[in-house]
Amino acid sequence: MNIRIDEIGFGGMKLLQDTEAFCYGVDSVLAADMCSVKHSDRVLDLCCGNGVITLIVCAVYSPEHVTGLEILKDAVGLAKQSAQLNGLSDKTDFICGDAAQIEEYVKAASFDAVVCNPPYFERGRGVSCDASVKDSARHESSAGLEDFFRAAAYALRAGGSFYLVHRPQRLADIMECARKTGLEPKLLRMVCPHEGDAPNLFLLKCVKGGGTELKVLPSLAVRNRDGSFTEEIDRIYRRK
Repeated sequence: MNIRIDEIGFGGMKLLQDTEAFCYGVDSVLAADMCSVKHSDRVLDLCCGNGVITLIVCAVYSPEHVTGLEILKDAVGLAKQSAQLNGLSDKTDFICGDAAQIEEYVKAASFDAVVCNPPYFERGRGVSCDASVKDSARHESSAGLEDFFRAAAYALRAGGSFYLVHRPQRLADIMECARKTGLEPKLLRMVCPHEGDAPNLFLLKCVKGGGTELKVLPSLAVRNRDGSFTEEIDRIYRRK
């Protein structure tokens, strides 16, 4: 491990990252921004990695508590250290575990919101807490796409919200998983590298037991053509 401490903004938040692992990107920040929760809410961060979404959600929304679940034990260790560094140990906890066995770690219907930035690519089963860090960050291991939806449905109270960031190539599968697990898609937003580009990410909000109506929001461009971040991205990062 090669650990560095990065300042990620959001009121001076600091994050421990392993530079030999898969460091966080804009997708995590967008997922955290979409996860609009109340001060009284309890939040589950599925596939929490080094805890970046947990930290941002705490900084921006200050919910009652955030629990992170991550299969890689080294990432869980960094998440705990980052929470302590930012004075958030009393508002967070992190569990090394597999989303496919969610029942072993949390109680049913015990969360108001679940947010997830999962591995984007399919792969075979059998990765443990000692798995390759970069490989597990990119590829599904013992838990697959439907497992993440089942985990969210299990953890959420009725009417709770599930926030997901993923790749457009898997949108059809994701919509199928959502309906199958009782998580009704409610908001969809495509994310493009530049305005006019084809999207390379999307953000989705589902509601457990929600009614059948999906609202598609205007696409979000990450950068201007000159390479600078768009005004909305600067707002999301709390730079303006």
